[in-house]
Amino acid sequence: MSTVHRAVAQINASMNKTGLGFATGSSWFVPQPQDLVITLLGAYVKSRRDTVWSGGLVQILDDFGFSTGAARVALTRMVRRQLLTRVKDGRLVHYALTPRSMALLSEGDRRIFSLRRRVRPVEEWTVVWQTIPDNQRLEKTRFTHRLRFLGFGSLQDGIWISPHDREDEVAALASSLGLYQDVAVLLSRPAKSFDFERFARRAWDLDALAARYLSFAEEFSVYLAPRARARLTDHESFLLRTRLVHTFRAFPSLDPELPDELMPELGHSVAAVEVFDALYPALAEPAQRHFDAVTTSRESNRGSSGSTMI
Repeated sequence: MSTVHRAVAQINASMNKTGLGFATGSSWFVPQPQDLVITLLGAYVKSRRDTVWSGGLVQILDDFGFSTGAARVALTRMVRRQLLTRVKDGRLVHYALTPRSMALLSEGDRRIFSLRRRVRPVEEWTVVWQTIPDNQRLEKTRFTHRLRFLGFGSLQDGIWISPHDREDEVAALASSLGLYQDVAVLLSRPAKSFDFERFARRAWDLDALAARYLSFAEEFSVYLAPRARARLTDHESFLLRTRLVHTFRAFPSLDPELPDELMPELGHSVAAVEVFDALYPALAEPAQRHFDAVTTSRESNRGSSGSTMI
């Protein structure tokens, strides 16, 4: 059994799937409430820039196993982070996207919908040094989180590499966080006389990445047949599509899009992308229908402050 297939077996063994929701027992598949809300906003709200009834969002988060209290805390924290803004309508509370969340969702869409579709030839690598002081821990966490989302890998504390020219993205990121004086960027090319595959494996867990791509393709490919999707209700289509996109959202932070010759089991990533590109639009209509039905406030809710106020 190959390293990749052993990793897949370990992933699948740790998963205890509950219907079409998220698996339990695996940190890769189980979302945090704020992360799941980001997925929901990107998949069902961003393109229409509409407001969403708070009570409906709480109901949807309950669908994925989050209590009313956990949902309320998550939404309140997202308001504090300027990712959501509250809009009052009588006794009802709605949420709307902010300029910050629109920018983050747009960047996320660019990464998600370009990943592995057009891998560019590697001409220059980006090396980032950061010396962010300890008293700016929040900014450091945000900086490194965004570096990972851009496909950077960590060689050692404070040193990050990407197999692409990311100078503009890093400069914009450092500037937005007020870290321009604490970050340096070098563009360079690897020397051909050295074994760069072993070097790359220090920055990225490539076998685990290939295993996750394979597991993703195997899990969701059963719904590629129209007959399999035809049996799904709107609710089930929504659960499936949300899990599909939320799971795929992890790949930009894991996949540096290395040259093909450095990627183990390249076909696994190709299969995963093909499955995602087929299912995401195929499930869109019934999934959106369910989301709208739950998150659109109704007159009958106006008299019940317990379920509408957050």
